[in-house]
Amino acid sequence: MASTDAAPELSPLGQHRRQAASVARPLETPRAAGVAGLAFAALFIASVLLLRNHPAGDSTAAEIRDFYVGQNAGRIALVGVYLAPFAGIAFLWFIAVIRNLIGDREDRFFATVFLGSGLLFVAMLFISAGAGGALMAAVKFEHEPVPSPDTVETIRSLAFGFLFVYAMRMAAVFMIVVSTIGMRLGILPRWLIVAGYGAALVLILNVSYNDLMILVFPAWVAAVSVVILTARGPERPAPADRG
Repeated sequence: MASTDAAPELSPLGQHRRQAASVARPLETPRAAGVAGLAFAALFIASVLLLRNHPAGDSTAAEIRDFYVGQNAGRIALVGVYLAPFAGIAFLWFIAVIRNLIGDREDRFFATVFLGSGLLFVAMLFISAGAGGALMAAVKFEHEPVPSPDTVETIRSLAFGFLFVYAMRMAAVFMIVVSTIGMRLGILPRWLIVAGYGAALVLILNVSYNDLMILVFPAWVAAVSVVILTARGPERPAPADRG
C-alpha cells in the first residue's frame, strides 16, 4: 500500500524560491571593474586628441573644404566622436567602483556632490564631443554645405568651452570630494590625496585652453585605479550554510 505521507509537490514559484535560497550569495563587484579608471583615461585622452584633428581657427577655406569633402576626410575626428561615449561609460563604472569601496560608510552630503559632479562631467564631455563632431556629421550624413571658417571657429570654441570650462570644473569638484573621502576613510594614500587637491586647484583656477590641462584629470583617475587594483581588499566572510 502506497504511503500517504509524501510531501506535497511545490508550485513553480516555491521551487524557484527554494533554488534561490540554496544558491544565494552576496553580489560582488567584479575585479575587472577596477580597470574602469584606466579604460576611461585611455579612451578620454584618445577621444580628445582625435577630436583636435579639426581645422584650426586660422585655416583657409580650401583647407576646411579638403578636411570635410576630401579623400578620407574627417574620419580621424569621427573616431574621436565615437570614442567619447565609451569614455563616459568607463567613467560611470569608475564611479561605481569608488562607491563600492566606500560601502556603508558613505555620507549623504559627500555622496550627493560626488555623484552630481561625476554625472555632470560625463554630460559635459558628451556635449563637447557632440559639438566637436556636429559639423562633420552635418556634411557627411546630412549633405550640408562645407562650413565657412567663421562657423568652424565658432563651433570649435563651443566644444572647447564645454570641455575646458565646464567639464574640467566638474572634474575638479569630483577630485576634491574623492580625495576628502579617501582621507577621512583612509582608503587612499596621502600622496594621492595631496595630488588630488593640488590638481583640482589647478583645474579650477585655470583660464586657458592649454592642452596639458586635459591630461591632469585622466592621469589622476588612472592613479586611483592603480591604487585600488594593487590594494588588498577586506576579506569577505564565507556564506553561511543554509542546509
